[in-house]
Amino acid sequence: MDYGHDLLFGTFISPANRPAGAPVELAALADRAGLDLATFQDHPYQPGFHDTWTLMSYIAARTERISLTANVLNLPLRQPVVVARAAASLDLLTGGRVELGLGAGAFWDAIEAAGGRRLSPAQSVVALAEAIDVIRGVWDAQRAGGVRVEGDFYRVVGAKRGPAPAHDIGIWLGAYKPRMLHLTGHVADGWLPSLAYLPGGPTDLAASNAQVDEGAKAAGRDPRAVRRLLNIAGRFSSSSNGFLDGPPDQWVEELAGLTLEYGISGFILGTDDPAMVERYAYEIAPAVREMVQAERSDSGRPPKSPSPVRPVDTTPPGSTVFATTPTPDDGARRSGATLWDESTRPVGPPAPEGHVYSPRAQAVGHHLVDVHDNLRQELANVRDVIGQVIQGTLAVGDARSMINMMTLRQNDWTLGAYCASYCRVVTQHHALEDAQIFPHLRRSDADLAPVIDRLEAEHLVIHEVLEGVDTALVRIIGRSGQPDDLTELQEAVDVLTDTLLSHLSYEEREILEPLARHGFFPGQI
Repeated sequence: MDYGHDLLFGTFISPANRPAGAPVELAALADRAGLDLATFQDHPYQPGFHDTWTLMSYIAARTERISLTANVLNLPLRQPVVVARAAASLDLLTGGRVELGLGAGAFWDAIEAAGGRRLSPAQSVVALAEAIDVIRGVWDAQRAGGVRVEGDFYRVVGAKRGPAPAHDIGIWLGAYKPRMLHLTGHVADGWLPSLAYLPGGPTDLAASNAQVDEGAKAAGRDPRAVRRLLNIAGRFSSSSNGFLDGPPDQWVEELAGLTLEYGISGFILGTDDPAMVERYAYEIAPAVREMVQAERSDSGRPPKSPSPVRPVDTTPPGSTVFATTPTPDDGARRSGATLWDESTRPVGPPAPEGHVYSPRAQAVGHHLVDVHDNLRQELANVRDVIGQVIQGTLAVGDARSMINMMTLRQNDWTLGAYCASYCRVVTQHHALEDAQIFPHLRRSDADLAPVIDRLEAEHLVIHEVLEGVDTALVRIIGRSGQPDDLTELQEAVDVLTDTLLSHLSYEEREILEPLARHGFFPGQI
């Protein structure tokens, strides 16, 4: 069922605080590219993340048109009256660019460790409903008298109302279970699940939509009043390998299908890859809007006006000096393994004399460093997890508080899941390069072929190293009675550290400048 809303396209950005400015630059890029939303997860107990509200406020001052929301805000650690005033204030300061994604709570060990109250699933739904009453009461600045909510979990006895936000802020709920879906239809302005959390994939949307609709009807509301949004993830490739894993035209058809069949009108792409953000904004979003509008017109429904997509930056040329410095390899090695001979690495051709780099070209060239910095930080996080487990008498229980702060459970499966997740991130990054970026650079500059050949060969080596990490993890998981022996895993991660850091530095040295001339894909520069 198509609920008829205008389409929104956004990005789901990791709020990692190292490097501190990385999420800010990604949000600014999404703003320049014409996306509608920049969203951020909220885990106040996670020391590796910026505080989400602080980050959003800073980004609001660095952007011009993009709307901002938590995806979703951790309500158990945020007082509803304060949330209401913070949202209204930022909405006023930005001229109406704030929405409010709310969650009932998850990771209760970490919430409790940070001073929050542990709630059962049923209690958390009741608490969320009470909080929404409080928030809407604060925003209703024209109503006489103070805000009064006598709830089981939130009690507000005459709080002053206001300020009113600049626009009607939408309250979007991250919901999956029947109680939450019913509440979404009953009181919310939007439903915001993640496709990855739907066991049956897109087909699960139909049953969940029906539950949201039932909640709306029970409250006397039109189900079309509830916007349906979706967090998505995917990969661009030359052939179809699955849902949202294929060429751009496949993405366009599949996203348009989600709108026309299941009513999804907001697509929020989870990625920290600047090239993917741009490609999503420039290639996918406009084409999906066009396809949906055409289908709506053919079916007799009045087409909605598409949200404007701003053109590519056409800033005049700026400098003959490429300003980004590749990250140097400090030469430090943690393992005795030698998996390749660095002295045989090819060197690419020099930059054309007198070539002028526009500000946009400079930014495109720098994007690879941003992506690599995220990989380096994630690698540091993996090493930190292992190091702290070893430091604390080699028992998993001794690392409990630290693991809690990382939003992970306190056992070997947790450590394995975290490391395995990182391995997938690296693999996906390399797959994107091998399938799209490298072929584009080969076509653009034949003299880069030896460098690209070597980079692809090193990707295969790193893949084998990642397999070694996986093997070590499997053995740890199998030794449930002896969870303290992490020597093999430590050695495997040391090899991964040596090979990956060396590879990233070599890659930046050789292709940063070519990327500034040719882009990550045709037509980017």
